Amino acid sequence: MTSAPPARPRLDGLDLARYLALAGMILVNFRLAMQPAARGPAWLDGLLGFLEGKASATFVVLAGIGLVLATRNLESTTARIWTLRRSLFLLCAGLLNLLIFPADIIHYYAVYFLLVLPLLRARIAPLLAAMLAVATVSLWALLNSDYSQGWEWAALHYTDLWTPAGFARNLLFNGFHPVLPWLTLFLYGMLLAHLPLQRASTQWALAGAGLSMAVLAGGISHLCQDSAFAWLLGTTPMPPGPLYLLMGIGSASAAIAVCLRISSQWPNRPLRFLLPAGRMSLSIYLAHIFIGMGLLETLGALDGNCTLTDAALAASAFLAFATIVAWVWSFKMRQGPVERLMRWLTAVR
Repeated sequence: MTSAPPARPRLDGLDLARYLALAGMILVNFRLAMQPAARGPAWLDGLLGFLEGKASATFVVLAGIGLVLATRNLESTTARIWTLRRSLFLLCAGLLNLLIFPADIIHYYAVYFLLVLPLLRARIAPLLAAMLAVATVSLWALLNSDYSQGWEWAALHYTDLWTPAGFARNLLFNGFHPVLPWLTLFLYGMLLAHLPLQRASTQWALAGAGLSMAVLAGGISHLCQDSAFAWLLGTTPMPPGPLYLLMGIGSASAAIAVCLRISSQWPNRPLRFLLPAGRMSLSIYLAHIFIGMGLLETLGALDGNCTLTDAALAASAFLAFATIVAWVWSFKMRQGPVERLMRWLTAVR
Protein backbone atom coordinates (compact mmCIF):
# COMPACT_ATOMS: atom_id res chain seq x y z
CA MET A 1 0.00 0.00 0.00
CA THR A 2 1.09 3.55 -0.64
CA SER A 3 2.02 5.96 2.15
CA ALA A 4 0.55 9.03 0.49
CA PRO A 5 -1.52 9.97 -2.53
CA PRO A 6 0.45 9.78 -5.78
CA ALA A 7 1.83 13.08 -6.99
CA ARG A 8 -0.51 14.85 -9.42
CA PRO A 9 -0.31 18.21 -11.15
CA ARG A 10 -1.86 20.77 -8.80
CA LEU A 11 -4.47 23.25 -9.87
CA ASP A 12 -2.78 26.45 -8.76
CA GLY A 13 -6.13 28.21 -8.84
CA LEU A 14 -7.28 26.11 -5.88
CA ASP A 15 -4.22 27.21 -3.90
CA LEU A 16 -4.95 30.82 -4.81
CA ALA A 17 -8.59 30.43 -3.73
CA ARG A 18 -7.46 28.78 -0.49
CA TYR A 19 -5.12 31.71 0.19
CA LEU A 20 -7.84 34.30 -0.40
CA ALA A 21 -10.34 32.37 1.76
CA LEU A 22 -7.73 32.12 4.51
CA ALA A 23 -7.03 35.85 4.24
CA GLY A 24 -10.73 36.60 4.64
CA MET A 25 -10.98 34.31 7.67
CA ILE A 26 -7.98 35.96 9.32
CA LEU A 27 -9.53 39.41 8.88
CA VAL A 28 -12.85 38.22 10.32
CA ASN A 29 -11.21 36.31 13.19
CA PHE A 30 -8.99 39.20 14.24
CA ARG A 31 -12.06 41.42 14.44
CA LEU A 32 -13.81 38.73 16.49
CA ALA A 33 -10.85 38.39 18.88
CA MET A 34 -10.11 42.10 19.24
CA GLN A 35 -13.77 43.13 19.62
CA PRO A 36 -13.21 46.70 18.38
CA ALA A 37 -15.15 49.35 20.24
CA ALA A 38 -15.42 51.60 17.17
CA ARG A 39 -16.87 50.35 13.88
CA GLY A 40 -14.42 52.26 11.71
CA PRO A 41 -14.88 53.39 8.08
CA ALA A 42 -18.10 52.27 6.44
CA TRP A 43 -16.23 50.60 3.57
CA LEU A 44 -14.14 48.52 5.97
CA ASP A 45 -17.14 47.56 8.07
CA GLY A 46 -18.93 46.57 4.88
CA LEU A 47 -15.96 44.54 3.61
CA LEU A 48 -15.59 42.56 6.82
CA GLY A 49 -19.33 42.03 6.97
CA PHE A 50 -19.26 40.74 3.41
CA LEU A 51 -16.41 38.34 4.20
CA GLU A 52 -18.09 36.95 7.31
CA GLY A 53 -19.36 33.49 6.53
CA LYS A 54 -18.33 33.60 2.88
CA ALA A 55 -14.57 33.19 3.38
CA SER A 56 -15.07 30.25 5.74
CA ALA A 57 -17.66 28.71 3.40
CA THR A 58 -15.13 28.85 0.57
CA PHE A 59 -12.53 27.30 2.87
CA VAL A 60 -14.86 24.38 3.65
CA VAL A 61 -15.78 23.85 -0.02
CA LEU A 62 -12.08 23.76 -0.88
CA ALA A 63 -11.53 21.17 1.85
CA GLY A 64 -14.13 18.95 0.21
CA ILE A 65 -12.45 19.34 -3.17
CA GLY A 66 -9.05 18.61 -1.63
CA LEU A 67 -10.19 15.43 0.08
CA VAL A 68 -11.48 13.88 -3.14
CA LEU A 69 -8.45 14.96 -5.19
CA ALA A 70 -6.06 13.63 -2.54
CA THR A 71 -7.68 10.20 -2.28
CA ARG A 72 -9.02 9.45 -5.74
CA ASN A 73 -5.95 7.43 -6.84
CA LEU A 74 -5.78 5.42 -3.62
CA GLU A 75 -7.28 1.97 -3.20
CA SER A 76 -10.66 2.27 -1.47
CA THR A 77 -9.65 0.82 1.91
CA THR A 78 -6.40 2.79 1.93
CA ALA A 79 -8.29 6.00 1.14
CA ARG A 80 -10.65 5.47 4.07
CA ILE A 81 -7.83 4.70 6.51
CA TRP A 82 -5.93 7.76 5.27
CA THR A 83 -9.02 9.94 5.73
CA LEU A 84 -9.76 8.50 9.17
CA ARG A 85 -6.22 9.19 10.39
CA ARG A 86 -6.35 12.76 9.11
CA SER A 87 -9.68 13.21 10.83
CA LEU A 88 -8.19 12.12 14.16
CA PHE A 89 -5.22 14.45 13.68
CA LEU A 90 -7.52 17.38 12.91
CA LEU A 91 -9.70 16.54 15.90
CA CYS A 92 -6.72 16.70 18.27
CA ALA A 93 -5.40 19.91 16.71
CA GLY A 94 -8.85 21.48 16.67
CA LEU A 95 -9.66 20.67 20.29
CA LEU A 96 -6.35 22.16 21.42
CA ASN A 97 -7.11 25.24 19.36
CA LEU A 98 -10.65 25.40 20.75
CA LEU A 99 -9.21 25.84 24.25
CA ILE A 100 -7.86 29.20 23.06
CA PHE A 101 -10.16 30.28 20.23
CA PRO A 102 -13.89 29.47 20.52
CA ALA A 103 -14.50 30.00 16.78
CA ASP A 104 -12.11 27.20 15.78
CA ILE A 105 -13.05 25.48 12.52
CA ILE A 106 -10.59 22.56 12.57
CA HIS A 107 -12.46 20.25 14.95
CA TYR A 108 -15.52 20.65 12.73
CA TYR A 109 -13.37 19.58 9.77
CA ALA A 110 -12.50 16.40 11.66
CA VAL A 111 -16.17 15.51 11.96
CA TYR A 112 -16.86 16.37 8.31
CA PHE A 113 -14.09 13.94 7.33
CA LEU A 114 -15.60 11.19 9.49
CA LEU A 115 -19.14 11.69 8.21
CA VAL A 116 -18.20 11.58 4.52
CA LEU A 117 -16.26 8.31 4.77
CA PRO A 118 -19.17 6.32 3.23
CA LEU A 119 -19.30 8.84 0.36
CA LEU A 120 -15.58 8.98 -0.38
CA ARG A 121 -16.07 7.16 -3.69
CA ALA A 122 -19.53 8.58 -4.41
CA ARG A 123 -20.26 10.29 -7.71
CA ILE A 124 -22.26 13.46 -8.34
CA ALA A 125 -25.83 12.11 -7.87
CA PRO A 126 -25.30 10.57 -4.40
CA LEU A 127 -23.38 13.64 -3.26
CA LEU A 128 -26.17 15.92 -4.45
CA ALA A 129 -28.73 13.76 -2.64
CA ALA A 130 -26.64 13.92 0.54
CA MET A 131 -26.40 17.72 0.23
CA LEU A 132 -30.16 18.05 -0.07
CA ALA A 133 -30.70 15.70 2.87
CA VAL A 134 -28.34 17.64 5.17
CA ALA A 135 -29.84 20.97 4.10
CA THR A 136 -33.38 19.68 4.74
CA VAL A 137 -32.53 18.32 8.21
CA SER A 138 -30.77 21.62 8.98
CA LEU A 139 -33.85 23.64 8.10
CA TRP A 140 -36.05 21.32 10.18
CA ALA A 141 -33.68 21.73 13.14
CA LEU A 142 -33.75 25.53 12.88
CA LEU A 143 -37.54 25.53 12.83
CA ASN A 144 -37.95 23.08 15.68
CA SER A 145 -35.07 23.79 18.08
CA ASP A 146 -33.82 26.75 20.08
CA TYR A 147 -30.87 28.10 18.12
CA SER A 148 -29.91 30.45 20.96
CA GLN A 149 -29.55 27.69 23.56
CA GLY A 150 -26.13 27.92 25.20
CA TRP A 151 -25.30 31.34 23.80
CA GLU A 152 -24.64 34.60 25.58
CA TRP A 153 -24.87 36.71 22.46
CA ALA A 154 -23.57 39.96 23.98
CA ALA A 155 -20.22 38.34 24.82
CA LEU A 156 -20.47 35.75 22.00
CA HIS A 157 -19.79 33.12 24.67
CA TYR A 158 -21.08 29.54 24.66
CA THR A 159 -21.90 28.80 28.28
CA ASP A 160 -21.88 24.99 28.33
CA LEU A 161 -19.41 24.21 25.55
CA TRP A 162 -17.40 21.79 27.69
CA THR A 163 -20.34 19.71 28.85
CA PRO A 164 -21.30 16.62 26.78
CA ALA A 165 -24.71 18.03 25.81
CA GLY A 166 -23.38 21.52 25.11
CA PHE A 167 -20.44 20.29 23.06
CA ALA A 168 -22.69 18.02 20.96
CA ARG A 169 -25.21 20.84 20.41
CA ASN A 170 -22.46 23.27 19.43
CA LEU A 171 -20.86 20.73 17.10
CA LEU A 172 -24.01 19.59 15.37
CA PHE A 173 -26.43 22.50 15.45
CA ASN A 174 -25.56 25.98 16.69
CA GLY A 175 -21.79 26.41 16.88
CA PHE A 176 -19.74 28.60 14.56
CA HIS A 177 -19.49 25.94 11.81
CA PRO A 178 -21.87 23.14 12.84
CA VAL A 179 -22.45 19.94 10.91
CA LEU A 180 -25.98 21.16 10.23
CA PRO A 181 -25.72 22.70 7.68
CA TRP A 182 -21.98 23.19 7.02
CA LEU A 183 -21.52 19.58 5.95
CA THR A 184 -23.54 20.61 2.89
CA LEU A 185 -20.70 22.92 1.86
CA PHE A 186 -18.12 20.16 2.34
CA LEU A 187 -20.21 17.76 0.24
CA TYR A 188 -20.53 20.44 -2.43
CA GLY A 189 -16.75 20.64 -2.59
CA MET A 190 -16.58 16.87 -3.03
CA LEU A 191 -19.07 17.21 -5.87
CA LEU A 192 -17.01 19.93 -7.56
CA ALA A 193 -13.95 17.67 -7.49
CA HIS A 194 -15.67 15.43 -10.04
CA LEU A 195 -15.95 18.27 -12.55
CA PRO A 196 -13.21 19.08 -15.10
CA LEU A 197 -12.10 22.16 -13.17
CA GLN A 198 -9.10 22.69 -15.43
CA ARG A 199 -11.36 23.55 -18.39
CA ALA A 200 -12.19 27.16 -19.18
CA SER A 201 -15.79 26.24 -19.99
CA THR A 202 -16.25 24.71 -16.53
CA GLN A 203 -14.68 27.73 -14.89
CA TRP A 204 -16.94 30.19 -16.71
CA ALA A 205 -20.04 28.11 -16.03
CA LEU A 206 -19.14 27.81 -12.34
CA ALA A 207 -18.52 31.56 -12.08
CA GLY A 208 -21.84 32.38 -13.73
CA ALA A 209 -23.83 29.90 -11.67
CA GLY A 210 -22.14 30.98 -8.46
CA LEU A 211 -22.75 34.67 -9.07
CA SER A 212 -26.39 33.96 -9.95
CA MET A 213 -26.91 31.98 -6.73
CA ALA A 214 -25.30 34.70 -4.62
CA VAL A 215 -27.37 37.47 -6.22
CA LEU A 216 -30.57 35.41 -5.87
CA ALA A 217 -29.88 34.71 -2.18
CA GLY A 218 -29.09 38.35 -1.48
CA GLY A 219 -32.15 39.56 -3.36
CA ILE A 220 -34.60 37.25 -1.62
CA SER A 221 -33.08 38.04 1.77
CA HIS A 222 -33.41 41.77 1.12
CA LEU A 223 -37.06 41.42 0.11
CA CYS A 224 -37.82 39.38 3.24
CA GLN A 225 -35.91 41.51 5.75
CA ASP A 226 -39.12 42.89 7.31
CA SER A 227 -40.99 39.59 7.39
CA ALA A 228 -41.62 37.37 10.40
CA PHE A 229 -39.09 34.89 9.01
CA ALA A 230 -36.32 37.43 8.47
CA TRP A 231 -34.19 35.61 11.08
CA LEU A 232 -34.37 32.46 8.96
CA LEU A 233 -33.97 34.10 5.57
CA GLY A 234 -30.80 36.08 6.19
CA THR A 235 -27.48 35.46 4.48
CA THR A 236 -25.35 35.70 7.62
CA PRO A 237 -23.82 32.50 9.03
CA MET A 238 -25.60 32.66 12.38
CA PRO A 239 -28.19 31.29 12.11
CA PRO A 240 -27.26 29.47 8.89
CA GLY A 241 -30.58 29.34 7.08
CA PRO A 242 -31.24 28.14 3.52
CA LEU A 243 -30.32 31.48 1.95
CA TYR A 244 -27.01 31.46 3.79
CA LEU A 245 -26.30 28.06 2.24
CA LEU A 246 -27.22 29.37 -1.19
CA MET A 247 -25.05 32.44 -0.65
CA GLY A 248 -22.15 30.34 0.67
CA ILE A 249 -22.29 27.89 -2.23
CA GLY A 250 -22.65 30.71 -4.74
CA SER A 251 -19.86 32.90 -3.40
CA ALA A 252 -17.52 29.91 -3.03
CA SER A 253 -18.28 28.78 -6.59
CA ALA A 254 -17.60 32.22 -8.02
CA ALA A 255 -14.41 32.74 -6.00
CA ILE A 256 -12.98 29.34 -6.91
CA ALA A 257 -13.87 29.75 -10.57
CA VAL A 258 -12.28 33.20 -10.79
CA CYS A 259 -9.10 31.96 -9.10
CA LEU A 260 -8.92 28.97 -11.46
CA ARG A 261 -9.41 31.29 -14.42
CA ILE A 262 -6.74 33.75 -13.24
CA SER A 263 -4.26 30.94 -12.67
CA SER A 264 -4.95 29.45 -16.09
CA GLN A 265 -4.83 32.76 -17.92
CA TRP A 266 -1.77 34.23 -16.19
CA PRO A 267 0.23 31.29 -14.77
CA ASN A 268 3.48 33.21 -14.28
CA ARG A 269 2.16 36.42 -12.75
CA PRO A 270 3.19 37.76 -9.32
CA LEU A 271 0.12 36.12 -7.77
CA ARG A 272 2.22 32.94 -7.68
CA PHE A 273 3.95 34.53 -4.70
CA LEU A 274 0.74 33.82 -2.75
CA LEU A 275 0.49 30.13 -3.64
CA PRO A 276 2.87 28.71 -0.99
CA ALA A 277 0.74 30.27 1.74
CA GLY A 278 -2.32 28.69 0.13
CA ARG A 279 -0.63 25.28 0.33
CA MET A 280 0.24 25.88 4.00
CA SER A 281 -3.19 27.09 5.07
CA LEU A 282 -3.46 24.76 8.09
CA SER A 283 -0.12 25.95 9.48
CA ILE A 284 -1.05 29.60 8.93
CA TYR A 285 -4.54 29.13 10.36
CA LEU A 286 -3.10 27.77 13.60
CA ALA A 287 -0.34 30.38 13.60
CA HIS A 288 -2.79 33.27 13.33
CA ILE A 289 -4.30 32.13 16.63
CA PHE A 290 -1.32 30.86 18.60
CA ILE A 291 1.15 33.47 17.34
CA GLY A 292 -0.89 36.35 15.96
CA MET A 293 -3.56 36.53 18.65
CA GLY A 294 -1.07 35.45 21.29
CA LEU A 295 1.04 38.49 20.48
CA LEU A 296 -2.01 40.74 20.54
CA GLU A 297 -2.95 39.41 23.97
CA THR A 298 0.58 40.09 25.23
CA LEU A 299 0.28 43.66 23.94
CA GLY A 300 -3.12 44.10 25.61
CA ALA A 301 -4.91 44.50 22.28
CA LEU A 302 -7.71 42.02 23.06
CA ASP A 303 -9.40 44.18 25.69
CA GLY A 304 -11.94 45.73 23.31
CA ASN A 305 -10.39 49.21 23.27
CA CYS A 306 -9.14 49.09 19.68
CA THR A 307 -10.85 50.30 16.52
CA LEU A 308 -11.97 48.29 13.53
CA THR A 309 -9.09 49.82 11.59
CA ASP A 310 -6.66 48.55 14.24
CA ALA A 311 -8.06 45.04 13.87
CA ALA A 312 -7.80 45.16 10.08
CA LEU A 313 -4.24 46.47 10.22
CA ALA A 314 -3.20 43.78 12.71
CA ALA A 315 -4.73 41.06 10.54
CA SER A 316 -3.10 42.48 7.40
CA ALA A 317 0.30 42.68 9.10
CA PHE A 318 0.08 39.07 10.24
CA LEU A 319 -1.08 37.94 6.80
CA ALA A 320 1.78 39.76 5.06
CA PHE A 321 4.30 38.23 7.47
CA ALA A 322 2.84 34.73 7.06
CA THR A 323 2.81 35.06 3.27
CA ILE A 324 6.49 35.99 3.18
CA VAL A 325 7.47 33.24 5.63
CA ALA A 326 5.54 30.66 3.59
CA TRP A 327 7.23 31.83 0.39
CA VAL A 328 10.69 31.56 1.96
CA TRP A 329 9.81 28.20 3.55
CA SER A 330 8.72 26.86 0.13
CA PHE A 331 12.28 27.07 -1.19
CA LYS A 332 13.20 24.26 1.22
CA MET A 333 9.92 22.38 1.75
CA ARG A 334 6.70 22.34 -0.26
CA GLN A 335 4.47 21.72 2.76
CA GLY A 336 4.09 23.76 5.91
CA PRO A 337 5.27 22.41 9.29
CA VAL A 338 1.81 21.30 10.46
CA GLU A 339 1.04 19.76 7.07
CA ARG A 340 4.32 17.84 7.19
CA LEU A 341 3.57 16.59 10.70
CA MET A 342 0.09 15.52 9.66
CA ARG A 343 1.43 13.71 6.62
CA TRP A 344 4.03 11.86 8.69
CA LEU A 345 1.57 10.86 11.42
CA THR A 346 -1.26 9.83 9.08
CA ALA A 347 0.68 8.00 6.35
CA VAL A 348 -0.74 4.58 5.47
CA ARG A 349 2.20 2.21 5.17
